[in-house]
Amino acid sequence: MVTARLTLDPHFAVGAINRRIFGSFVEHLGRCVYDGIYEPGHPTADAEGFRGDVIDLVKELGTTTIRYPGGNFVSGFKWEDSVGPREDRPRRLDLAWHSTETNEIGLHEFSSWLTKVDSELMLAINLGTRGVEEALDLVEYTNIRSGSTLSDLRIANGQVDPFGVTMWCLGNEMDGPWQLGHRSAEDYGKIASQTAKALRQLDERLELVVCGSSSAQMPTFGSWERTVLQHTYEDVDYISCHAYYEERGGDLTSFLASGVNMDHFIESVVATADSVKAELRSSKQINISFDEWNVWYIERYQTVDRITDVEEWPVAPRLLEDVYSVADAVVFGSLLISLLKHADRVQSASLAQLVNVIAPIMTEPGGDSWRQTTFFPFSVTSRLARGTVLEVKLDSDTHDTKDYGTVATVDAVATFDAETGTAAVFLVNRSETEEATVTIDVAGLGALGILEASTLADADVYAANTLADQNRVGLTPNTSASLVDGVVTITLPAVSWSAVSLG
Repeated sequence: MVTARLTLDPHFAVGAINRRIFGSFVEHLGRCVYDGIYEPGHPTADAEGFRGDVIDLVKELGTTTIRYPGGNFVSGFKWEDSVGPREDRPRRLDLAWHSTETNEIGLHEFSSWLTKVDSELMLAINLGTRGVEEALDLVEYTNIRSGSTLSDLRIANGQVDPFGVTMWCLGNEMDGPWQLGHRSAEDYGKIASQTAKALRQLDERLELVVCGSSSAQMPTFGSWERTVLQHTYEDVDYISCHAYYEERGGDLTSFLASGVNMDHFIESVVATADSVKAELRSSKQINISFDEWNVWYIERYQTVDRITDVEEWPVAPRLLEDVYSVADAVVFGSLLISLLKHADRVQSASLAQLVNVIAPIMTEPGGDSWRQTTFFPFSVTSRLARGTVLEVKLDSDTHDTKDYGTVATVDAVATFDAETGTAAVFLVNRSETEEATVTIDVAGLGALGILEASTLADADVYAANTLADQNRVGLTPNTSASLVDGVVTITLPAVSWSAVSLG
């Protein structure tokens, strides 16, 4: 049996949890918007055409910030197309996903939906095919109260008060050759700096995210971050990270250890940012917006889903509708652990995406909505992780992986809320065959009891929730959890994610 030991002490903290770490991402891609959050003919649709069942699930999921409208989509997007009377909005070809965009849902409608799900808008700017002037126009339309042509146009379009968007992404994945308007790090750094400086002249309160690498596997990773930050360091607040993981070639062992790669990715970007800080003799700290992360079987998109026919431009096609297994959810939960472990520098994160497209929530047109396996680690972590992330002292058995070398078999993170006196521990057992017995010394947190303990696991690690069997996988109470003399003991099944709440 695998063993692991943790010690929690409130005097040793990583950093406060920024609630934006539980953000998500809605892109005009596939059925995320149309037939996802918006379906006027659905039995649960409200007066604006938004699916009520999806609103309920998003609120249960616990998302705090939604990045919108892309993604690759944004690099060909004209924001003006998405405002004004719907009957006057143009239909456009979306080159990123080879689809037709009707613009039926735009800035006003999406902002209304956000109020229904209690989330904050994080808006992406097109720096692929557009530039500084168009970015200024969008911010003026969105954030200026009145008295200018664009702010008055917003009012005429039905929104009297400014949308008050705080976080803005300066483009998307501009290092990627697939991106409309792809640029070198040098060229992107220049336009990002110009745009940031201009936006701050308009509204100095903005929080700006500059594009980091699309993944740590990009050939320019590291050098891209350095060059871009040398141009923009004093102009922006965050640099983005994007990472997706999938099981490749049947190597479940390496896949389950994907969090190790995310840890290294974050730490590498932090080291680069801090190196530029020293080089520039700056007193400012650049943090991370990990605004795309998930399990994504991208090879399926490349070989099965991808639309290439020049005569075929469908509206809301079924794209990237991955079905997630127990193993996927365990990796997903471990990625959340990695984000929390770096709470001192990861100040925002966006699960990509929210509905239907590589998503925790699935829908059927005119029919049901259901929770994928990945829904559960996110909803529980968002609900329980409060206050401060503690610096966990973890001692675990190890095992070898093909991709990441020797890794800890058990990984964990803990949080503590001094105001309420509650704590939470999130754990994964990466072993494919053995249970893990974990002891957690919580004596330093004071007199606590176990409020709840739950686990996601299954004898079939590839079990999933589908339209035909929507509740095949879920959380179950972990009755092995006990607390005696300030020590929690819990048994973790093989290939599992667990959460323990104390108070």
